[in-house]
Amino acid sequence: MMRRASLLHIGRASVPVVVIDNFWGDTAPILELAAALAPFPPATNNYPGVRRVITSGDRVAYAYIDSVLECAAPYICQAFAMESFQIGEASFSMITTPPGDLAMPQRAPHFDSLENQYLAVLHYLVPTAGTAFYRHRETGIEEVTAANLNAYVATAKAQAAATPPGYILDTNAYYERIGALEGLRDRLVIYPGRLLHSALITPDVPLNDNPRTGRITSNIFIKNK
Repeated sequence: MMRRASLLHIGRASVPVVVIDNFWGDTAPILELAAALAPFPPATNNYPGVRRVITSGDRVAYAYIDSVLECAAPYICQAFAMESFQIGEASFSMITTPPGDLAMPQRAPHFDSLENQYLAVLHYLVPTAGTAFYRHRETGIEEVTAANLNAYVATAKAQAAATPPGYILDTNAYYERIGALEGLRDRLVIYPGRLLHSALITPDVPLNDNPRTGRITSNIFIKNK
């Protein structure tokens, strides 16, 4: 099947989000690449699961990451007005934490960076519910920046403490869902890392650490060169 690309706009600021379906072709070989690198270590940030960072030493897996970015480059440069970019980090990532075991920061949407041209490139290797984007109700913040970080954190921390354990899915008392992308197999999505977002973890998601059977994605972060 041929690639099918679309450009969406999220939130009040109409932030661009790129969606490319049928991006790679057969994702089964990618799952085997990930399985060869298993078991993955626990993520070192607030990601609720395990993550295997891919480096240049992982020859075959790194070649896949390089090819993803090469194929996605025309879409990235056009949608985000970037002449060139560099890779920050790439990984195979799996959400494994049961809803009742989530730490406070994991119960709310998150952002990846405060930088203006820091993008998340997410390749869905298996079907999932996808990813949603949110607006913080009290402050109206959709993108967290250096200018509004303190205003956001001041209220978001207290609200997270008052939020029962569980993954956010829809609008709740503190966040309004402003958009969502279904995690179709072989869909690539590209969005600014400072957008508030969260993986959609529905009750039927297999929260295991087996790359062949769990919720696995390729996560790549890039920034303007």
